[in-house]
Amino acid sequence: MPMPAQDIVAMIEEALPGAEVEMRDLAGDNDHWAAKVTAPQFAGLTRVQQHKLVYEALGGRMGGELHALQLTTQAPT
Repeated sequence: MPMPAQDIVAMIEEALPGAEVEMRDLAGDNDHWAAKVTAPQFAGLTRVQQHKLVYEALGGRMGGELHALQLTTQAPT
């Protein structure tokens, strides 16, 4: 079963307080998402470290309930 955007946003925002999450449905199927996450916790981290924080926020749902996620991360400017 696909994972709704609001569930993805809620999990990220809960794990990364102050994060801003923009979601886009890439295929119109609620199963292939693009997310842009801007979070203060990303300051000073490499892109890989930033992505790891987001994947941890999703609690192991990547590859299962959440089939595909194109991820863009950045610290606030």
